[in-house]
Amino acid sequence: MTDAPAPSPFSIPLFKRIWVANIASQFGGLIQSVGAAWLMVQLGGSETQIALVQASVTLPIMILSLLSGAIADNYPRRTVMLLSQVYMFIVSAVLCVFAFMNGLSPWLLLTFTFLLGCGTALNAPSWQATVGDIVPRQTIAAAVSMNSLGFNIARTAGPALGGAIVAAAGAAAAFAVNVLSYLGIIYVLLAWKPEKPLKPALKEDLRTAIGAGVRYVSMSPPIRQVMARAALFGIAASAVLSLLPLVAQELVGGGAVTFGILSGAFGIGAVIGALSNARLRRRFTAESILRMTISMIIAGVVIVAFSRVLPLTVVGLVICGSGWLLSMATMNVTVQMAAPRWVVGRALSLYQMAVFGAMAVGSWITGQLAENYGVMQALLTMAAVQSVSLFAGLFLRLPQVEEMNLDLTGRWRQPDMEVPVEPRSGPVHVSVKYRILEADIPRFMAAMNERRRIHLRDGARAWSLVRDLGDAEIWLEQYSFARWLDYVLHNERRTHADDVSINIIRSLHQGSWPPEVHRMLERQVTSVSYDPELASPTSSDPTRPH
Repeated sequence: MTDAPAPSPFSIPLFKRIWVANIASQFGGLIQSVGAAWLMVQLGGSETQIALVQASVTLPIMILSLLSGAIADNYPRRTVMLLSQVYMFIVSAVLCVFAFMNGLSPWLLLTFTFLLGCGTALNAPSWQATVGDIVPRQTIAAAVSMNSLGFNIARTAGPALGGAIVAAAGAAAAFAVNVLSYLGIIYVLLAWKPEKPLKPALKEDLRTAIGAGVRYVSMSPPIRQVMARAALFGIAASAVLSLLPLVAQELVGGGAVTFGILSGAFGIGAVIGALSNARLRRRFTAESILRMTISMIIAGVVIVAFSRVLPLTVVGLVICGSGWLLSMATMNVTVQMAAPRWVVGRALSLYQMAVFGAMAVGSWITGQLAENYGVMQALLTMAAVQSVSLFAGLFLRLPQVEEMNLDLTGRWRQPDMEVPVEPRSGPVHVSVKYRILEADIPRFMAAMNERRRIHLRDGARAWSLVRDLGDAEIWLEQYSFARWLDYVLHNERRTHADDVSINIIRSLHQGSWPPEVHRMLERQVTSVSYDPELASPTSSDPTRPH
């Protein structure tokens, strides 16, 4: 919880320009989504295929998230976003041509929505990571909330307008509007000339970057907790959205315009949620907000399932939209603030993989339930599933991360080595010598347990702590790296939050600081033939002990 409201991200001109351009692009994307979902109904798609329209957008995020997160952390994010937008512009244009020529089938339509989802998957981590580069840390939560607000401002009017466009001119016209909507964001990104960021001494390749991202998240308890909650949440989170065309047609008895109105109602709820996000964050913990908002989603889904009149269904969707936005924003902000900038793109991508992968699976399950048991039963079943994520808060609480200082310390410098090394040189073994009094061993062990987690999280392997049998006060911390490059990157990843454990160890160490460190390059012993002429008389005597 914070004591004062965060500064407005709109005080930063660059954020404001990208935000406005994104709204226009998202407006077109939502019109396209309405066109695709309703066109699937017109093409005679099954309930499962209709639900898969939503899954085809979220599935690429699960598949490509880790790669796109590594790209976001290792390549210029502006360039990545620009290429993503141009790619989606081209795919949307081709989809539009196929629609005008009446050349789409249910599976071909799903293919195009999947390809657009791939562009979204590539763009999302770069844009979300860029937010933390553009605005200061204390404004990240407000910026994330404003991004969600922008998207849902578009959602309030975009789907209703999309429904009207589809009803008046067909799905192809909705696709054409989406093509034009990319031009604004492409122009803003072309005009943006970002400052060159500070680069580490050595650069990761993509394989190393992906491994580092997975390792960091797996060794970071706060992010692991968020991902577990996100996966549980996502299973049922897409139930209403994936079945909304069928809710409009079967439960309410309307057409394309009704579908657009219902989609807009969900967006209105999301806008309400976005506007209340900052106030809620000042008053409640992240866990409390998540529990409240999941309860809202469950209540909204139940209302939609039982309602047969448009006004009541609209109320249920407003409640769902507000809960959905606040839940997603709360988890997103927690991940952003629990990861340092060097790995935030990968952390966000893994979070998105968890939540959107679960949503894709949930969409398919929802479609199967609707196909076999009906829309109402499918919605009620998924509301029951969502209650599991509510009770998970009793043992998987979201962490409070606002006070963590994850800025890089920037103190480490490469040591002078008498043996020349290159980035690929290795394996590298490191040994650090400590002198610890007997009375201080319990505190030392607790601090070293945290050091173990930090070292392994940041790239070390084979960590061990050994005690000298000849001198009880001597302890050796040992760990290794495959290459010198990995050792350098490991040290450059140190944050101020990591100083807590090392400061405890420093206070316990009985000697000068820094302690004695040995960096050793492993060398393999090669096989050689025994030459008697080179052997000494003593070494060749088999009776002499060694």
